[in-house]
Amino acid sequence: MGNKIRIAFVAFAIAGFGFFSAADAKPLKVYILAGQSNMEGQGAIRTFPAIGDDPTAAPLLKEMLDEDGRPVVCEKVWITYPAVNRHGKLTAGYAFHETNIGPEFTFGLYMQKQHDEPILLIKTAWGGKSLHTDFRPPSAGPYILSSYQKEHYPKQQGHGIPKDFEKWKAEKVEATGHYYRLMIADIKKVLADIESVYPQYDPNQGYELAGFLWFQGWNDYCDGHVYPAGNQPDGYDLYTELMTHFIRDVRNDLSSPMLPFIIGVFGVRGLIDPDEKTVHFRQAMTAPAEMPEFKDNVVAVPTAPYWDETLEPIYWKRRRVNEMHGKLHGAEMAAFKARTITPEEEALWERGGSNGDYHYLGSAKTYAQIGRAFAEAMLKMEKN
Repeated sequence: MGNKIRIAFVAFAIAGFGFFSAADAKPLKVYILAGQSNMEGQGAIRTFPAIGDDPTAAPLLKEMLDEDGRPVVCEKVWITYPAVNRHGKLTAGYAFHETNIGPEFTFGLYMQKQHDEPILLIKTAWGGKSLHTDFRPPSAGPYILSSYQKEHYPKQQGHGIPKDFEKWKAEKVEATGHYYRLMIADIKKVLADIESVYPQYDPNQGYELAGFLWFQGWNDYCDGHVYPAGNQPDGYDLYTELMTHFIRDVRNDLSSPMLPFIIGVFGVRGLIDPDEKTVHFRQAMTAPAEMPEFKDNVVAVPTAPYWDETLEPIYWKRRRVNEMHGKLHGAEMAAFKARTITPEEEALWERGGSNGDYHYLGSAKTYAQIGRAFAEAMLKMEKN
């Protein structure tokens, strides 16, 4: 074979190999993680050791740490969190505070294990935001006063009533849907310039919107003015209605009509004797996934099973102690604390808890298990 022929053959082989590689390459899988403070992530990294104390969760900790005992850095999963202007390879610390994790860490870890292809997570979460106002989807229409608000707000009667009703209404118009619009804008901005947050991205490879995770609820659950009948079976029907609009609008705005959707169901207070209000709210969050319209492409994932039952009583004891600061002093305060909480309980809290009940007690074990549950549900949807 002459040199010219050999060179031509090699060039053809290289060109052919490149062609087949591009054809075989899979598009970048993009998952969106949205919601309020619990999607931001409130599980302190310092509580990781407590995961190993629980035999059912200990295998999860092995997935989260490398051989040196440091949080794993994913090689095929990248994450961007526009609200805090951070992006990079997924590891612990991609919460609002870099000292915490949310569901994103273990969700990404488990998706990486199952997919031999690149993944990008787009996180769009802001603390203290409701679905009825802040994330209100466009097709739900303008904010509508509840029966309680119609009766009490104009008269300025009752606890928590705005002092200036007209000013409140004007501010409500401005606030309604603001974070929904910001969420969509952030997502589209990232998708328009993926290489800026994922340097290995190949535009010829393209991307696939592979799933949407929604983890929110506290601000709606607690708002007795918007949901005055929360202790009744239909008291949170508005949340179900808003959620169905939200799913449709997200799919429409992202041009992805069958986008797989996960609803992380409110799990604060766990599974032991939840009150009627909690039960009704969880049912309202679950309801969209049971509608024929969303069959097999919307899944409600309970998070209550991952509530740390051992930390909760300690949390309330600590609350009682904190409430007495300023009322008791010196030896009297020390004696009250000693009667209320033992040193062993205090040590257990320092090892496993870091925040309020509304933030799942700040337990990394809880957030890690929730992230894994989200991944398992998403993988099941993809398989089906």
